[in-house]
Amino acid sequence: MPSSCKEIRAALAQCLQESECVMVQRHSAADCLRPPLSETLPTKCQQLKKGFGECRRGMIDMRKRFRGNQPITFKTLETSESGEGYQLYAGRSAFAGGVKKTDGNEPEPQDWREVENEKYRQEQASKKP
Repeated sequence: MPSSCKEIRAALAQCLQESECVMVQRHSAADCLRPPLSETLPTKCQQLKKGFGECRRGMIDMRKRFRGNQPITFKTLETSESGEGYQLYAGRSAFAGGVKKTDGNEPEPQDWREVENEKYRQEQASKKP
């Protein structure tokens, strides 16, 4: 098995070991991956299961065999879960920052039409002798 599938397989195994299906209900990991119990798994485990299936399928798929599977590292999965975005947009993360924190006492920004009207009035006042 290529190293890209080994990492995602290890991540899936870790997720299954920490899931309620294995820890509380005492089912085996193989039973938790089958349809009646697979719906009770956390979303992260379901996504890892789907990704692992696609990775395994990619080893056989002739279109991907030449280039190979895209390597998936567990680090990217951990950082995406913690909220740090990995998708780049203009050199920065697409999900970082973006919203300014306010306390509700900030002055409302002036409308651009009001700004233009003030400039026009000042021009007219400076032209009057």
